[in-house]
Amino acid sequence: MQFKNTQSRYSTLVIALHWLMLFVLIAVYAFMELRGAAPKGSDLRANMKSLHYLLGLLILALVMLRIGARWAAGTAPDIQPPIPYWQDKLSQLLHYSLYAFMVTTPILGWLTLSADGKPIVLFGLPIPSLLDANESLSNQIKQLHETVASAGYFLIGLHAAAGLFHHYIQRDNTLVRMLPGSAIKDKN
Repeated sequence: MQFKNTQSRYSTLVIALHWLMLFVLIAVYAFMELRGAAPKGSDLRANMKSLHYLLGLLILALVMLRIGARWAAGTAPDIQPPIPYWQDKLSQLLHYSLYAFMVTTPILGWLTLSADGKPIVLFGLPIPSLLDANESLSNQIKQLHETVASAGYFLIGLHAAAGLFHHYIQRDNTLVRMLPGSAIKDKN
């Protein structure tokens, strides 16, 4: 496994974490959106909510690992042909926004559950509460959690659209640098 970025590709670990997080995010959203199809009070609905909570905490752990891997991997691979300065700055802003979303949303979810005052148990494992019980605070944090999660749809969609724009319109290597098993030949 390659742990350092090269001039033309992200490290194997950075690529693997990027795509793993996408699939976990899809599952987090799917369990929360689809839980409404299960009857209230049913085991299926409770299990979907529990999986949403568990995978949300997994996102928090993975994003911390991803930040460390991204830092340890070194300088990002060059975009060829180079992109305009304004695109580079917008890209940085979008990436920082995505990282903030991936850190903030699970923490807000955890805070919501904590302030709800009920024991937080995921598949039999107790999770520590971060706040004392406060129903009003729980409702406020829940609204913020849901707002940030809704913004996540936009951020993820914009990120995907930008990758496709670079690949099909600008015809640079922005997307290819992050594809697993890409046919790119690295000169290093």
